[in-house]
Amino acid sequence: MASITQPLRDEHKALYRQVENLRLAGDAVGESLTTSAHDKIEQAYDFLTRQLFPHAQAEEKVLYPMVQKIMDSLHATATMSRDHMEVDRLTQDLGSLRVHKTQLSVPFDHAMALRRVLYSLYALIKLHLAKEEEIYLPLLDSKLTEAEAREMFEKMGAAAQEAKARLPR
Repeated sequence: MASITQPLRDEHKALYRQVENLRLAGDAVGESLTTSAHDKIEQAYDFLTRQLFPHAQAEEKVLYPMVQKIMDSLHATATMSRDHMEVDRLTQDLGSLRVHKTQLSVPFDHAMALRRVLYSLYALIKLHLAKEEEIYLPLLDSKLTEAEAREMFEKMGAAAQEAKARLPR
C-alpha cells in the first residue's frame, strides 16, 4: 500500500538521481576542464536553479507550514529552511565559479572551489532530502487525511509552477 506522501517520495526519488550528478560534476573538475566537465557543471547549475529551487519554494510555502501546524510549532522546520538558504548560497557560488565552455583550464584554487561547492551541495541536499523522508513524511503519513494530502500536493504543484514562472528564461 502506498503512503499518503508517495507523490513527494516519488519526486525525491527523481531528485536523488540529479543530486548524484552534483558529485559526478565535482569528480570531473580539475585544472583542465574537458567538454564533459563543462557540461556536468552546467547540468548541475541548471538542476539547482530550474528544478530544485522551485521544489524548495513549494516546500517553504506549503509543506513546511503543514508540518509546523501538525507539530504545533512555528520553529519545527527552521533548520530545514536554513538548509534551503545554504543551498541557495552555494548555488550562487557555483554560478559565480562557472566559466565559459571555451575556457579549458582554471587555476588550481578555482578548480578546488568548484569542487568544494559541488561536493557541499551534494552532501547538503542528500542529507536534507533524507531528513524530510525520515522525519517529516512519516509524520504527515500518520496525521493527514487523503484529502488533506491531495490538497497539499496540489498547492505544492502550483507553488512550484509559480516559482518556475518567475525564473529568468
